[in-house]
Amino acid sequence: MTEHIGLTSPEVTGLWGTYMQNSAMICFFQHFLQHMEDEEIKPIVEESLSNAKRSVQEIKALFEEESFPVPKGFSNNDVDLNAPRLYSDLFSLSFVYRLNQMTVNFYGTTLTKVARSDVVKLFQSYLQSSTATFVKSLNLMLSKGIYDRPPKMTYPDEVIMMKKQESLLETLFGEKRALNSAELGEIFYIIERNYIGLILLVGLIQVTKDQEVKSFFLKGKKLAEKQIDAFNGILRKEEAFGTLPISMEVTASMTAPFSERLMSFIIATTTGTGVYLIGYAISVSTRKDLTAHYLLLMSEVMAYGKEGMSLMIKRGWMEQLPQDINRKSLINKE
Repeated sequence: MTEHIGLTSPEVTGLWGTYMQNSAMICFFQHFLQHMEDEEIKPIVEESLSNAKRSVQEIKALFEEESFPVPKGFSNNDVDLNAPRLYSDLFSLSFVYRLNQMTVNFYGTTLTKVARSDVVKLFQSYLQSSTATFVKSLNLMLSKGIYDRPPKMTYPDEVIMMKKQESLLETLFGEKRALNSAELGEIFYIIERNYIGLILLVGLIQVTKDQEVKSFFLKGKKLAEKQIDAFNGILRKEEAFGTLPISMEVTASMTAPFSERLMSFIIATTTGTGVYLIGYAISVSTRKDLTAHYLLLMSEVMAYGKEGMSLMIKRGWMEQLPQDINRKSLINKE
């Protein structure tokens, strides 16, 4: 008889997070498809919906087999399929692109932390399907002319060895070196993800009736606009040209297609991802003024994320990530 191997903490974290995220995404994809007209975008959104449903079903079955509590997640109660269209088809495509940008990273990282064979196979499969959908969405954005490419750079003539780094004051007030390829790329992606987030927020602000939730979304909108303006300003100063929004993809609907809990969850989740990605940008940036700018930004984004979490906890909307037994409290009860 083969010995049963229980789930490790990274395996629980990956499975639980995937279930929560994809149960939420099912609601968004269903709303998009309810009003989809573009026959090129539709198959990609349908594929995304199918991938999300499959993972939710597989993880639910695994948790039930393990006698592990299945997360509440999100369901048909969190989406109103009779609500009017809130976003354009082009935004639906951008949403799929941005989502798979995040999940490719998440699934890839999780895959390196799991060991049980069935869990490894699941995340290997999720990574493959997410990568395939990302590539399809990217190619379609390019063909439709809505993908703004990162800044190009002049090719160097030779290999150059790094020299001693200037102090922060010297960097701020002296002659700055040009941005390197990694720094240019990270600035571009901060602008890109904040622009997609900004459109998402504009729609949510428009339809939410809860004033406290609306106030939270409005703060997020201002924070996204601040980042877009600040980093576009850096690119313009470097004569690398800023990334400019192409159009507004939100309809005039005032009817919420999603529950307040779902809308708050998606913003809180993407804010948490934003903190992680700013940390990555810091790790590849060697110009001290840029690093200082990222650190200030990270503190603002973290504060915003904390506010969102507090709001969800107060409303009873935040499911707790599974945690181990508090053995100190057990000892103190004796």
